[in-house]
Amino acid sequence: MAGPFGRIVAQLVVMGVGILARALPAAYGAALRNAQKGGGEAAKSGATVFGKRMAKSEALGVLNLTEQECTVEAIQRQYDRYFAANAVEKGGSFYLQSKVYRAKEMLDDFIKEKRMEEQQQTQQEEKSSEKK
Repeated sequence: MAGPFGRIVAQLVVMGVGILARALPAAYGAALRNAQKGGGEAAKSGATVFGKRMAKSEALGVLNLTEQECTVEAIQRQYDRYFAANAVEKGGSFYLQSKVYRAKEMLDDFIKEKRMEEQQQTQQEEKSSEKK
């Protein structure tokens, strides 16, 4: 009785292994082709997720500033304070330290953009006053 039953089980196992042996490489090849086709788009979408900048409101919150008191000196002062307080050497958090760094980076860019806009406005006002 174990003979015929064992033979049937063995045939089923061999058949299943054969199916898997053909299916797995085919599935792997299809996955590689899909990855190559959408590689550029996947890289771009990944960059938007991981390269996403911190929001201005979050950056202000991290450095404990309001938009009215957001000056280069105030940003630097708060950055120095919080970056040193979260130093890993002193038992601080690398994650919080990186948040402080990214907040300073974002607010520095915000200040730079704000100054450029102000310069453009003054240049436009000067041009319009010259025309009159």
